[in-house]
Amino acid sequence: MGNPTAAGMKIGLIRRGYSETGGAERYLLRFADGLEALGHSCVLFSDRLWPVEVWKDREAKVVKHARSPGAFADSLEQMNPGKHCDFLFSLERVWGCDCYRAGDGVHAAWLDRRAAFEAKWRGLARGLNSKHRELIALERALYSPESRTHIIANADFIRKEIQHYYRTPDDRITVIHNGFDPPDLDAAARARLRDKGRAAHAIGPDTVVFLFVGSGWERKGLAQAIRAVERLSEEGNDVRLLVAGRDKGAPDTRVPSLTWFLGPASATELAMLYETADVFLLPTWYDPFSNASLEAAGHGLPVVTTVSNGICELWPDLEGSVVSSPEDPGLVDACRTWLDPEPRLAARPRNRAACALHSVAKNVQRSLDLFARLTGGAPAETAG
Repeated sequence: MGNPTAAGMKIGLIRRGYSETGGAERYLLRFADGLEALGHSCVLFSDRLWPVEVWKDREAKVVKHARSPGAFADSLEQMNPGKHCDFLFSLERVWGCDCYRAGDGVHAAWLDRRAAFEAKWRGLARGLNSKHRELIALERALYSPESRTHIIANADFIRKEIQHYYRTPDDRITVIHNGFDPPDLDAAARARLRDKGRAAHAIGPDTVVFLFVGSGWERKGLAQAIRAVERLSEEGNDVRLLVAGRDKGAPDTRVPSLTWFLGPASATELAMLYETADVFLLPTWYDPFSNASLEAAGHGLPVVTTVSNGICELWPDLEGSVVSSPEDPGLVDACRTWLDPEPRLAARPRNRAACALHSVAKNVQRSLDLFARLTGGAPAETAG
């Protein structure tokens, strides 16, 4: 195997499925762009061809007969993906690869977290679901002390969870935080996007707009976000909650006019929404490192989230508020803090500067440095 820091390497990227609103997909696309900017190429292994406007003319291999996580891992192994690339980097739980990015966290930890807030019968029903057994088996294959796969954790709390559940040795886990490059906008361009976005949604200039971005609404705490904004409205505040993303069913709303469900948003549409909004709100139960939170902060928004979001590891450089859980009574207080325009305006340049330290180029370079170390090349950095 060659040295992945040398130009001309082909990196295999693995991700089952495709969602136009998925954070992992946005990460993978940025990573592919970053690889190409450094003279590398990539080949995607997925259970379907990604839209041509997204994956463009890059090479892709379809993994057939992959209707479940386990079936995907089995079919991928039969393809022998290593013969198609110089280094195999997976964003999906598989039986084995050179390096696995644990962007989805630890499934065993998530199941334990869910058990703390949902009805017992739902936990029992999940125990009968083969998907969860498959995911745990794949995690065990990747994380066990006997595995040869190196793990990238995108937050230190994920590293600790991996070691707690699977006893993975220290030298097989590297923490590399996510990266994001916000669009290069001057003050006038930001103002135009803000005005355009507010006009499109008939929002007045003084309304405080909270923004929620993502799918998996139960896990990301959308119901709690809605309740918090409704509480602020009941207190007489002029507020609105915009929700970008898609899921099977929306939570109940007491005041439907306060929460607007916009559906999936393209990267261009998201950029306008980030500029339209005043505060990013993601009271998540479990998010290893929310790409949307980093994107929002890159646009200058204060981030209101929970300790279960890996972006909290960027505090105190980042401006925002952190609560213990989506059900924390302090969530409303945290949101109320940012009704005042003065701290919001002060947070904007600070958050843009903090996020500039976590660029896509830096994320890609740290990953390539790690790949090189794993193949006998230069040493890698080991922290985000």
